[in-house]
Amino acid sequence: MEEHSIIVDGDFLVGNYAELGFGLIGNSVVAGEHVKINGNIICENDVRIDLWSEISGDVRTKTDAYLGEFVNIKGKLHAAGSLDVGNNVKIDGGYDVKGWITVRNPLPVIMFIFFYLMALLQMGNEEEVEKALEDLFSEDEPANRVMSIPNRTRMDLDMIKTTSRASVGNHCRLLGNIRSRSMSMGNHVTLFGSVRTTGGISIGSGCTIHGNLDSRETIRVGRNCRILGKITSGSIILHESAKADGNLTAANGVTIERDDLEGMNGVEKNLFYGFTMLEEM
Repeated sequence: MEEHSIIVDGDFLVGNYAELGFGLIGNSVVAGEHVKINGNIICENDVRIDLWSEISGDVRTKTDAYLGEFVNIKGKLHAAGSLDVGNNVKIDGGYDVKGWITVRNPLPVIMFIFFYLMALLQMGNEEEVEKALEDLFSEDEPANRVMSIPNRTRMDLDMIKTTSRASVGNHCRLLGNIRSRSMSMGNHVTLFGSVRTTGGISIGSGCTIHGNLDSRETIRVGRNCRILGKITSGSIILHESAKADGNLTAANGVTIERDDLEGMNGVEKNLFYGFTMLEEM
């Protein structure tokens, strides 16, 4: 996350009624209904924007663009491929389309997937259906990275707010205070903000949080993490190598988690102690 844009090495899937204070830069973008994006959309593959959505900047794609009815683009549209556009679409900055322009309301992506799978089932291609479902929803393949933004999510420089669970991957850089039902964070993440949830919070290893952690349930902080604020929750599980600059407040106590050195071999012990000494230095 930069000052004006969210950059993903993969695709964007934006739910209905989401409000984003950033532009989107990625492989492809699929936005639902009544979505507001305060910035540019720049992608390598298709852009699909459903009806009544509003984009405050430019929309650029090297392939095709699909705009539903009543979509409002404040900037300019650039498409190296074709354009499917619904009725009453407004593009203030004009458009530059290299391919065909077809005036028709594009089929929403969810309906497109549904009809595609129904057609495969009618032809008896069950193996193709299983393969298509695996390609769409499998999380095993690291190359298929998708940033999924749930319905009614709000993201800006001040806050990242969603009514569902928040899941953050590895090596991410995030701006804003996170408010969600619960949260799990991967390794080596930097968050410039605080986290507040009603459910549990799980922080991986090597993370830096420039703010507070607040939860009604359990907060677990992994190895070599740095929490620059305070931690408040029902219970806290803190790794011995993690550091918290603020107070620790837990109604059910604080547990210090240690590594099982007895289960390590000689090489692993030397690596562990050497890394610990470097951290202390």
